[in-house]
Amino acid sequence: MQFAIQHTWDSSPVDHDPIRIIFSPGEGGLKMQVMAPFFDDPGAPAGPPGQPFPGLWDYEVVESFFLDSTTENYLEVEICPNNCPWFLTPPSRGDRWTGEALLPWTYFPPNVNKMNSYAIHGSERGARTRLSTPFPKEEIAEGQKPNFHRLEYFQNFRLQSIMGEGWIQPESDLWKGKH
Repeated sequence: MQFAIQHTWDSSPVDHDPIRIIFSPGEGGLKMQVMAPFFDDPGAPAGPPGQPFPGLWDYEVVESFFLDSTTENYLEVEICPNNCPWFLTPPSRGDRWTGEALLPWTYFPPNVNKMNSYAIHGSERGARTRLSTPFPKEEIAEGQKPNFHRLEYFQNFRLQSIMGEGWIQPESDLWKGKH
């Protein structure tokens, strides 16, 4: 299943190639492949390569959210072209970057039925570019800032459309008791 991010959060078309995300079956999880222009703005996070890094959204990043809309529990995955701990294959770079990551089933909330993906780049204050499935222009208030946690704009999504109709999502101890 492939998604293309080709708009800014406020519905304007991007002025570069879209960011592409492909989801496919992986060994013990969902494989996520990212293909995107490489802006190198801002540069790499200061943390050690291969280690989790808080605040990755302040750098060049592609994010996907997987939501159980009945509980509003979601998994947020952030992948960047630099120092990303989840890559199965290191990102290749040039004018574009690609990377592949495996998202273990234990990380997903039960009953995922919606998702959305975003991308962010740029470092100048106020000049960060935020790309996403567009929010309807008529619903954007003057002075409104992007908010990628607006669950009402998430798209319908079924993991079975990738894994097969008979596939059953494995239970995860990480989500037991969370409502």
